[in-house]
Amino acid sequence: MLIRAIGVDKVYHRGQERVEALRGVHLELPSGAFAVIIGPSGGGKSTLLHLLGGMDRPTRGSLLVGDLALENASEEALNRFRREQVGFIFQFYNLIPALDAVENVALPLLAQGLPRRQALTRAAEMLAQVGLENRLQHKPAELSGGEQQRVAIARSIAGKARLVLADEPTGDLDAASAETIMALLADLNQRLGVTLVVATHNPAFSRYANPLYRLNGGKLSAPLSA
Repeated sequence: MLIRAIGVDKVYHRGQERVEALRGVHLELPSGAFAVIIGPSGGGKSTLLHLLGGMDRPTRGSLLVGDLALENASEEALNRFRREQVGFIFQFYNLIPALDAVENVALPLLAQGLPRRQALTRAAEMLAQVGLENRLQHKPAELSGGEQQRVAIARSIAGKARLVLADEPTGDLDAASAETIMALLADLNQRLGVTLVVATHNPAFSRYANPLYRLNGGKLSAPLSA
Protein backbone atom coordinates (compact mmCIF):
# COMPACT_ATOMS: atom_id res chain seq x y z
CA MET A 1 0.00 0.00 0.00
CA LEU A 2 1.19 3.51 -0.79
CA ILE A 3 -1.16 5.12 1.76
CA ARG A 4 -2.29 3.62 5.04
CA ALA A 5 -4.29 5.76 7.49
CA ILE A 6 -5.53 4.14 10.70
CA GLY A 7 -7.83 5.92 13.14
CA VAL A 8 -6.84 9.40 12.01
CA ASP A 9 -8.40 12.33 13.86
CA LYS A 10 -7.76 16.01 13.29
CA VAL A 11 -8.94 18.54 15.85
CA TYR A 12 -8.65 22.31 15.57
CA HIS A 13 -9.25 24.89 18.26
CA ARG A 14 -10.82 28.23 17.41
CA GLY A 15 -10.71 30.13 20.66
CA GLN A 16 -12.88 28.08 22.99
CA GLU A 17 -14.43 26.11 20.12
CA ARG A 18 -13.21 22.57 19.43
CA VAL A 19 -13.61 21.51 15.79
CA GLU A 20 -13.33 17.82 14.88
CA ALA A 21 -12.34 18.10 11.22
CA LEU A 22 -11.61 14.35 10.83
CA ARG A 23 -12.89 11.53 13.00
CA GLY A 24 -11.49 8.02 12.92
CA VAL A 25 -10.46 8.00 9.26
CA HIS A 26 -9.28 4.67 7.86
CA LEU A 27 -7.88 4.68 4.32
CA GLU A 28 -5.73 2.26 2.34
CA LEU A 29 -4.66 3.04 -1.22
CA PRO A 30 -2.26 1.13 -3.47
CA SER A 31 0.13 2.80 -5.88
CA GLY A 32 -1.62 3.79 -9.10
CA ALA A 33 -5.03 4.34 -7.54
CA PHE A 34 -7.36 7.12 -8.69
CA ALA A 35 -9.19 7.80 -5.44
CA VAL A 36 -12.07 10.27 -5.49
CA ILE A 37 -13.41 11.68 -2.24
CA ILE A 38 -16.79 13.36 -2.61
CA GLY A 39 -18.38 15.51 0.04
CA PRO A 40 -19.72 18.96 0.88
CA SER A 41 -17.67 22.01 1.75
CA GLY A 42 -16.58 21.85 5.37
CA GLY A 43 -16.81 18.07 5.44
CA GLY A 44 -13.08 17.52 5.95
CA LYS A 45 -11.83 16.94 2.40
CA SER A 46 -9.17 19.64 2.36
CA THR A 47 -8.02 18.67 5.84
CA LEU A 48 -7.48 15.08 4.72
CA LEU A 49 -5.47 16.18 1.69
CA HIS A 50 -3.33 18.44 3.86
CA LEU A 51 -2.52 15.49 6.10
CA LEU A 52 -1.75 13.17 3.17
CA GLY A 53 0.56 15.81 1.70
CA GLY A 54 2.49 16.37 4.92
CA MET A 55 1.21 19.94 5.22
CA ASP A 56 -0.29 19.20 8.63
CA ARG A 57 -0.16 16.39 11.17
CA PRO A 58 -2.93 14.23 12.63
CA THR A 59 -4.06 14.90 16.16
CA ARG A 60 -4.34 11.14 16.69
CA GLY A 61 -3.84 8.01 14.63
CA SER A 62 -1.28 6.59 12.23
CA LEU A 63 -0.65 7.93 8.73
CA LEU A 64 1.90 6.17 6.54
CA VAL A 65 2.75 7.24 2.97
CA GLY A 66 5.33 4.92 1.46
CA ASP A 67 7.64 4.18 4.36
CA LEU A 68 7.26 7.58 6.04
CA ALA A 69 5.10 7.90 9.15
CA LEU A 70 3.79 11.43 8.73
CA GLU A 71 2.44 11.81 12.25
CA ASN A 72 5.91 11.86 13.82
CA ALA A 73 8.28 12.63 10.92
CA SER A 74 10.82 15.42 11.42
CA GLU A 75 10.25 18.76 9.70
CA GLU A 76 13.25 18.02 7.48
CA ALA A 77 11.73 14.70 6.41
CA LEU A 78 8.36 16.34 5.75
CA ASN A 79 9.96 19.08 3.66
CA ARG A 80 11.80 16.46 1.59
CA PHE A 81 8.59 14.40 1.25
CA ARG A 82 6.60 17.40 -0.02
CA ARG A 83 9.37 18.46 -2.38
CA GLU A 84 10.19 15.07 -3.89
CA GLN A 85 7.13 12.82 -3.60
CA VAL A 86 3.97 14.93 -3.67
CA GLY A 87 2.33 17.15 -6.27
CA PHE A 88 -0.52 19.51 -5.44
CA ILE A 89 -3.36 20.80 -7.62
CA PHE A 90 -5.59 23.55 -6.21
CA GLN A 91 -8.97 24.97 -7.18
CA PHE A 92 -7.56 28.40 -8.02
CA TYR A 93 -4.39 27.11 -9.76
CA ASN A 94 -1.84 28.95 -7.52
CA LEU A 95 0.27 30.02 -10.48
CA ILE A 96 2.72 32.92 -10.18
CA PRO A 97 1.36 35.76 -12.39
CA ALA A 98 4.76 37.18 -13.33
CA LEU A 99 6.03 33.85 -14.67
CA ASP A 100 5.04 32.23 -17.95
CA ALA A 101 3.69 28.69 -18.17
CA VAL A 102 7.02 26.91 -18.58
CA GLU A 103 8.57 28.88 -15.72
CA ASN A 104 5.67 28.02 -13.42
CA VAL A 105 6.03 24.34 -14.21
CA ALA A 106 9.80 24.48 -13.68
CA LEU A 107 9.50 25.81 -10.12
CA PRO A 108 9.36 22.44 -8.29
CA LEU A 109 12.27 21.18 -10.41
CA LEU A 110 14.39 24.16 -9.43
CA ALA A 111 13.45 23.50 -5.80
CA GLN A 112 14.79 19.97 -6.24
CA GLY A 113 18.12 21.41 -7.40
CA LEU A 114 17.81 20.74 -11.13
CA PRO A 115 19.83 23.23 -13.26
CA ARG A 116 17.62 25.89 -14.85
CA ARG A 117 18.12 24.73 -18.45
CA GLN A 118 17.22 21.14 -17.58
CA ALA A 119 14.27 22.30 -15.48
CA LEU A 120 12.85 24.34 -18.37
CA THR A 121 13.32 21.46 -20.80
CA ARG A 122 11.51 19.07 -18.46
CA ALA A 123 8.77 21.66 -17.87
CA ALA A 124 8.21 22.03 -21.61
CA GLU A 125 7.89 18.25 -21.90
CA MET A 126 5.28 18.23 -19.13
CA LEU A 127 3.28 21.00 -20.78
CA ALA A 128 3.26 18.92 -23.96
CA GLN A 129 1.84 16.04 -21.91
CA VAL A 130 -1.18 18.20 -21.07
CA GLY A 131 -1.59 19.64 -24.58
CA LEU A 132 -0.06 23.07 -23.98
CA GLU A 133 3.08 22.83 -26.08
CA ASN A 134 1.99 26.03 -27.88
CA ARG A 135 1.47 28.00 -24.66
CA LEU A 136 4.93 27.80 -23.10
CA GLN A 137 5.55 31.55 -23.00
CA HIS A 138 2.02 32.58 -22.04
CA LYS A 139 1.52 34.07 -18.58
CA PRO A 140 -1.48 32.99 -16.46
CA ALA A 141 -3.51 36.09 -17.38
CA GLU A 142 -3.17 35.11 -21.06
CA LEU A 143 -4.61 31.63 -20.47
CA SER A 144 -8.17 30.42 -19.92
CA GLY A 145 -9.14 28.86 -16.59
CA GLY A 146 -8.91 25.37 -18.07
CA GLU A 147 -5.49 26.11 -19.52
CA GLN A 148 -4.27 27.48 -16.20
CA GLN A 149 -5.39 24.29 -14.48
CA ARG A 150 -3.53 22.24 -17.07
CA VAL A 151 -0.40 24.24 -16.27
CA ALA A 152 -0.99 23.44 -12.60
CA ILE A 153 -1.37 19.75 -13.44
CA ALA A 154 1.87 19.79 -15.45
CA ARG A 155 3.59 21.42 -12.48
CA SER A 156 2.26 18.72 -10.13
CA ILE A 157 3.81 15.89 -12.17
CA ALA A 158 6.99 17.67 -13.31
CA GLY A 159 9.02 16.50 -10.31
CA LYS A 160 7.97 12.87 -10.85
CA ALA A 161 5.78 12.87 -7.76
CA ARG A 162 4.44 9.46 -6.82
CA LEU A 163 1.34 11.03 -5.23
CA VAL A 164 -0.76 13.90 -6.62
CA LEU A 165 -3.39 15.54 -4.42
CA ALA A 166 -6.11 17.58 -6.16
CA ASP A 167 -8.38 19.81 -4.07
CA GLU A 168 -11.53 20.77 -6.03
CA PRO A 169 -9.55 20.86 -9.30
CA THR A 170 -12.66 21.71 -11.37
CA GLY A 171 -14.40 23.93 -8.83
CA ASP A 172 -13.62 27.17 -10.70
CA LEU A 173 -14.30 25.84 -14.22
CA ASP A 174 -17.30 25.64 -16.53
CA ALA A 175 -18.76 22.21 -17.29
CA ALA A 176 -16.84 21.69 -20.55
CA SER A 177 -13.49 22.68 -19.05
CA ALA A 178 -14.20 20.55 -15.98
CA GLU A 179 -14.80 17.53 -18.20
CA THR A 180 -11.50 18.16 -20.00
CA ILE A 181 -9.61 18.31 -16.70
CA MET A 182 -11.26 15.13 -15.37
CA ALA A 183 -10.39 13.23 -18.53
CA LEU A 184 -6.82 14.57 -18.46
CA LEU A 185 -6.28 13.44 -14.86
CA ALA A 186 -7.64 9.99 -15.69
CA ASP A 187 -5.33 9.78 -18.71
CA LEU A 188 -2.25 10.77 -16.69
CA ASN A 189 -3.19 8.24 -14.02
CA GLN A 190 -3.27 5.52 -16.66
CA ARG A 191 -0.24 6.57 -18.73
CA LEU A 192 2.13 7.63 -15.95
CA GLY A 193 0.89 5.42 -13.13
CA VAL A 194 0.77 8.38 -10.76
CA THR A 195 -1.44 7.90 -7.70
CA LEU A 196 -4.21 10.50 -7.56
CA VAL A 197 -6.41 11.55 -4.66
CA VAL A 198 -9.09 14.00 -5.78
CA ALA A 199 -11.31 15.82 -3.28
CA THR A 200 -14.42 17.26 -4.89
CA HIS A 201 -18.10 18.06 -4.48
CA ASN A 202 -18.59 17.28 -8.20
CA PRO A 203 -20.33 13.88 -8.58
CA ALA A 204 -19.22 13.67 -12.24
CA PHE A 205 -15.81 12.57 -10.96
CA SER A 206 -17.39 9.35 -9.66
CA ARG A 207 -17.15 7.57 -12.99
CA TYR A 208 -13.35 7.89 -12.95
CA ALA A 209 -12.96 6.76 -9.35
CA ASN A 210 -11.08 3.65 -8.36
CA PRO A 211 -11.93 3.71 -5.48
CA LEU A 212 -14.70 6.18 -4.54
CA TYR A 213 -15.37 7.53 -1.03
CA ARG A 214 -17.68 9.99 0.68
CA LEU A 215 -16.46 12.30 3.44
CA ASN A 216 -18.94 14.26 5.52
CA GLY A 217 -18.79 15.56 9.06
CA GLY A 218 -15.18 14.36 9.27
CA LYS A 219 -16.12 10.71 8.76
CA LEU A 220 -14.89 8.79 5.70
CA SER A 221 -17.06 6.06 4.22
CA ALA A 222 -15.92 2.62 3.22
CA PRO A 223 -15.14 2.39 -0.54
CA LEU A 224 -18.27 2.84 -2.65
CA SER A 225 -19.13 1.57 -6.08
CA ALA A 226 -19.28 4.35 -8.69
